[in-house]
Amino acid sequence: MFTKQTIRDIDLEGKTVLLRADYNVPLEKGKITDDYRIKQSLPTLHYLLAKNVRLIICSHVGRPEGPNDTSLSLFPIAKRLQQLLDKPVEFALDCVGKAAQKAVKNLQPGHVLLLENLRFHSEETDNDPKFARKLADLVGSDGVFVQDGFGVVHRAHASTDAITKYLHCVAGLLLEKEVDTITNAMEQPERPLAAIIGGAKIEDKIGVLSHFIEIADCVAIGGAMANTFLAAQGVDVEKSLYDKQSLNEARNILHKAAAETKKRTFTFAIPQDGVVATKTDKTSATRVVGFSSHILADTEHYPKRPPVSSGRLKAGEMILDIGPLSAEFIAGIIQLARTVIWNGTMGVTEISGLQGPIGPFAQGTQLLIEALLGDFGNKPFTVVGGGDTVGYLESRGLVKEFGHVSTGGGASLELMSGLPLPGVEALSDK
Repeated sequence: MFTKQTIRDIDLEGKTVLLRADYNVPLEKGKITDDYRIKQSLPTLHYLLAKNVRLIICSHVGRPEGPNDTSLSLFPIAKRLQQLLDKPVEFALDCVGKAAQKAVKNLQPGHVLLLENLRFHSEETDNDPKFARKLADLVGSDGVFVQDGFGVVHRAHASTDAITKYLHCVAGLLLEKEVDTITNAMEQPERPLAAIIGGAKIEDKIGVLSHFIEIADCVAIGGAMANTFLAAQGVDVEKSLYDKQSLNEARNILHKAAAETKKRTFTFAIPQDGVVATKTDKTSATRVVGFSSHILADTEHYPKRPPVSSGRLKAGEMILDIGPLSAEFIAGIIQLARTVIWNGTMGVTEISGLQGPIGPFAQGTQLLIEALLGDFGNKPFTVVGGGDTVGYLESRGLVKEFGHVSTGGGASLELMSGLPLPGVEALSDK
């Protein structure tokens, strides 16, 4: 149960509302390449506009070098939002100061104004109270602040933390949905619960891995992060991407997982085989390399089958995807699961194929997706997180096929780790 006030809990009729959204979407030469986060904010916007509010939206995009970094202007987002809402969206050339004040003064009830990039001002990430006060002054003392940017609530910034000192602060519908869904999947899942974790860096996911070892029935590792676990156990990963600074952390996680298997029925799986090549290209020659089975036998539940092929990586080769045996094993895990939390692809999915979107290093992720979507019989409730993972599903048109696809990468990881989210904790309690 979400414990903070939401826009449903207060009288908003005719008020001026400052909404913090997360419109940090990918831009290429001023064009949006993925508008998923914008679309997910629409239910909150429609609810507010039905209350005839004067709606002011603030957000950031990217990491601008300063106020003149026009490549990271929110103007393209204003245009796309106007198309999605099918009504005019005004745009202010700054988020504070005279330009913003003038735009707000001219804003009519039932209309929308998008402010320029918050991060054009360094005071935003500094959580500067004076900057937060300038934002709050745009709506006045009778105004309301609505936090709906789930992707930013793990940061204590001016528009997530400091601003809550000056306005009545409530959650939007997206924020409520994200927190409720992820929390329920962690605390009250329909079991068995499986966690499938990919991505590149262990240091970003140490907390969530440790937490999942304690609460999940199975944890499966893939992506470049698996290379660090392999290297930590003595596998020569050659030119593969891995985190050299986190080898000890990987060993600690392996020890914790091994100890957990002695307490209860629990499986911690790292790849038994991988797809390797000397370059990340759709025409690259690939082969499957099996890893020594004794290295991976940290849990008695891992299958005692020989790898698809045996051998070592050759000079210059990189592990770019999990191998077929490992992919089949994870698919088998999914067949037994009722709830799956998936964060991170299993390989280099951004390389397309010769005749379609599924490239030579996306086969492991593809089999995972097929299993999650019920192609082999069982379709578990799946919570998907991570920017790259969500982007890949969006490019494939598969987002609507999953139970919940999160808009927040770091925020979802911290919530899954059991950590408080500053931008949520600062909101008014119910």
